[in-house]
Amino acid sequence: MSATPPQTTGAPPAATLAARIDGFLEAEQLTSSVTHIVPLTGDASDRRYVRVLRSGAPSIVLAVHAEPIHFAELSFANVRELFALVPLPVPAIVGHSDAHGIVALQDLGDVTLQAHLGAASPAQHAALYREAVALIERLQRRGTELTSERYLPYGIAFDEAKLTWELDFFVRHFLEGYRGATLTMAERSALGAEWAALAKELAAEPRVVCHRDYHSRNLMLCEGRLYIIDFQDARLGPDTYDLVSLLRDSYVDLGDEQLDDLIADFLALKGQPDPEGFRRRFDLMAVQRNLKALGTFGFQTVSRQNPVYIQYIPRTLEYLRRTLARYPRFARLRTLLAAHIDELA
Repeated sequence: MSATPPQTTGAPPAATLAARIDGFLEAEQLTSSVTHIVPLTGDASDRRYVRVLRSGAPSIVLAVHAEPIHFAELSFANVRELFALVPLPVPAIVGHSDAHGIVALQDLGDVTLQAHLGAASPAQHAALYREAVALIERLQRRGTELTSERYLPYGIAFDEAKLTWELDFFVRHFLEGYRGATLTMAERSALGAEWAALAKELAAEPRVVCHRDYHSRNLMLCEGRLYIIDFQDARLGPDTYDLVSLLRDSYVDLGDEQLDDLIADFLALKGQPDPEGFRRRFDLMAVQRNLKALGTFGFQTVSRQNPVYIQYIPRTLEYLRRTLARYPRFARLRTLLAAHIDELA
């Protein structure tokens, strides 16, 4: 059975990928049971994914890296081991080949939390989000207890440099690259001051283990429960980070009442008695996170010529506009950005 995953920027030619997939299946003595190989929609990385359907056995998903790998050194493998200890629901690793650059994973199906919400009742919708919030609390609590140099997330953090880099990425790839803004030196200086203040405050918050990209497209619904994927970039960061990623998600509309209820659920699980202070920190993180997301969307659209993310820009801008308008401290930042982004006016 020959595999022909689609060729995408940054990946080897499709024929090379097909040969590596076929070689992996043969080496694992799976070829005789394979009935179909189906290309799957990838993420923003240079990995490619295919589903291998098998006769008389569960299907598996192959994550095909751009080059040969050293499995023992993969951040995915390291973080998965940590997350399994928490424990969090993560896909099982069913095989790998360093030479072929392939990791074989449990097939969780195609239903992301984002996709399921369109068919979910309000009660089901609320229950899934409460489950997702509870998983964040578990990761933070157990992640602190499991602190060890063995695991990569404990050695890297959202510090001032990283947070500022992401904000500069927004300027370069969304403001200038996608929207075509031409900034004056005065505007650059003023934005730099805003970034410095924002990054300094966020970096000073107590740090917990963060998934780093915890949103509705990285939560899979399989056999009635949520599974977490795309966790290889986990690191330390503010306790608001993953919650913001989930509740100020560029891919899903959440109403204010549901947002308030889910934040209250999180605080109840954490035993935190200061809802006003937490909401202020949540919104501060939301500003940085939404700006970072816009930078990613601009980069994917212009640099990668991948227009799929354009549809998520309006929602992200609306989230950002509402948060900026909520606090007087953001008046200057809103004015600076609105000069080039009409939606923020």
